Amino acid sequence: MRAFELVTLLCLGLASSTYIPLWKPWTKLILTHHWPETFCTMEHCKEHYKYWTLHGLWPNIGIACNSSWKFNMSEIQDLKPDMDKYWPNLLHPTSAEFWKYEWHKHGTCAATSESLNSQHKYFSKALELYKMFDLTGVLTKAGIVPAEQNYQTDAIEAAIEKAFGAKPKIQCVHPSAKAEQVQQLGQIEICVNSDFKPIDCEKSEDDLWSRVNDVLLYRFRGVRGFSVCDLNMPVHYPLPMENF
Repeated sequence: MRAFELVTLLCLGLASSTYIPLWKPWTKLILTHHWPETFCTMEHCKEHYKYWTLHGLWPNIGIACNSSWKFNMSEIQDLKPDMDKYWPNLLHPTSAEFWKYEWHKHGTCAATSESLNSQHKYFSKALELYKMFDLTGVLTKAGIVPAEQNYQTDAIEAAIEKAFGAKPKIQCVHPSAKAEQVQQLGQIEICVNSDFKPIDCEKSEDDLWSRVNDVLLYRFRGVRGFSVCDLNMPVHYPLPMENF
């Protein structure tokens, strides 16, 4: 099935809130990190962060797998301090809508595995993996920090691969004008297998599941989204703004 047809199917399924069946069990989870300052150049954020935050934990197969399994904040109340800190809603800090969205869209599919078959298991595992793969610390140790200077994509990838033993997927916001020669570092995906061990992330068109969020969240709203960084273009890692 071509990528366009699959995205169309997904969009129709979400629009009608119908169940989209799993064709086979997921084999990979994608732990996705935002660089908040890049996200906040596209949206009006209420707060600014100086570290990478969680976007989500996405199985490579399935989306919105069980619309009847409603998000229940009371089930993860003990996780809320860490959720607020590491998995914040960058647009509406006091709202749980972001977590509700991630549970409905990805958590209900991840829950086909016994190790993630509850809301508490899903969110706590995402937080556990986030802390295990300390992206902010790894990049800082490699001398890759937010700055006025630019970096090369392969240098960022090499630092992460050296730390975790697997290749990440590094995504950028690409320039809107041809005259611009710098892309902004925006999102980094770290992939793990069903035993939660790091594995190489795909970067091809076939790895569509990790890109559906960007298609739905950004592209249909007319806002530039994240896509794989251009190896031939410098990467800007923007300095975080101070909170107002």
